[in-house]
Amino acid sequence: MSGHNKWSTIKRKKGALDAKRSKIFSKIIKEISVAVRESGGDPDSNPKLRLCLQNAKGVNMPKETISRAITKASDEGSNLHELTFEGYAPGGIGIFIECLSDNNNRTVSSIRATFSKRSGTLGTNGSLSFLFDRMGVFNILKEHAQHIDHDQFELEVIDAGAEDFEEYDDRIVITTVMENFGPMNKKLEELKIEVENAELRRIPNDYKILDIDSAKKVLKLVEEFEDNEDVQNVYHNLSITDDLMTSLESE
Repeated sequence: MSGHNKWSTIKRKKGALDAKRSKIFSKIIKEISVAVRESGGDPDSNPKLRLCLQNAKGVNMPKETISRAITKASDEGSNLHELTFEGYAPGGIGIFIECLSDNNNRTVSSIRATFSKRSGTLGTNGSLSFLFDRMGVFNILKEHAQHIDHDQFELEVIDAGAEDFEEYDDRIVITTVMENFGPMNKKLEELKIEVENAELRRIPNDYKILDIDSAKKVLKLVEEFEDNEDVQNVYHNLSITDDLMTSLESE
């Protein structure tokens, strides 16, 4: 019986990873579609598409999948529209949601229903503009920066507008203000630094700590939004404390 349970656990984990991978691929395909609609299917003359392809490579998206997405968007165009929603989760946690949708009414109805179901409140656009700063974030595997002197690399990106340069065991994370996102991407290309992922994120300028039970309710809300096929990104200002992480890992 124990062997069966182990196999069931492995299948469940694999299923979760496959679902997550599928969600990431779907998100990038939508972004490719919008980029092609805006500026065409040639990445050499379309920086936004070039960035999408860079991110697709970072998550090991098959080349055939990327090619099909570009071809389809070039031939059929894109009817996706960008939508954003702002509101509050239980405990006063701010939630900012970015969507790409081909049916605005469906998306609005779904987002509103999720807020209501999880005891949150949908606000008006702009109501949380004070809470999040839009920043450029670049993730780079250290193995992709071995050809350049570390100190020189750090100085180069600071000159290009880096606000923060953080090092972890296997990666470097560079943060810029939104206005320096393009110049930083160009600088990294010049330095021949392969970026695993680069995107504009909404970074909270203030985090809020909740008790464990309340924090888990917020994360359930966030998870439900992230499972919505129209949702691209969900941002919040809940502080993920060590106690919360320990409680989540023990489940």
